[in-house]
Amino acid sequence: MNMIKLQTILLALLCLAARAVSAADLVVIGNPAAAALTKEQVSDIFLGKSQAMTPLDQADSAPIRADFYKRATGRDLSQVKAAWSRLVFSGKAQPPKEVADSAAVKKSVAADPKAIGYIEKSAVDGSVKVLLSIE
Repeated sequence: MNMIKLQTILLALLCLAARAVSAADLVVIGNPAAAALTKEQVSDIFLGKSQAMTPLDQADSAPIRADFYKRATGRDLSQVKAAWSRLVFSGKAQPPKEVADSAAVKKSVAADPKAIGYIEKSAVDGSVKVLLSIE
């Protein structure tokens, strides 16, 4: 195997490993005064089955959004959008407010005791509390 092919393969493996590590470090955050949540509670909140808290979504194009929904609810984004469409049409709920990125989620959650969102674990600081680690 020539050196360029070997370097290409190694680079691809490193990219896959980095993606796997980042996917493993996903957390649901809330205001420091918020109580811890179960995975079922988080799923219910982000699917509109519970209004106990106010969910915040990251941008539709953000890879973390699809990863969060798959891991927290077991549904892909098209299934989540369909569920929200039914709830909105029936007047039962409004979908989560969309914010730009993890920094915006963190800022919003820190300012609102009822808000929750999802970010990378590495972005957590003292302004928010980890309510659930998503595995």
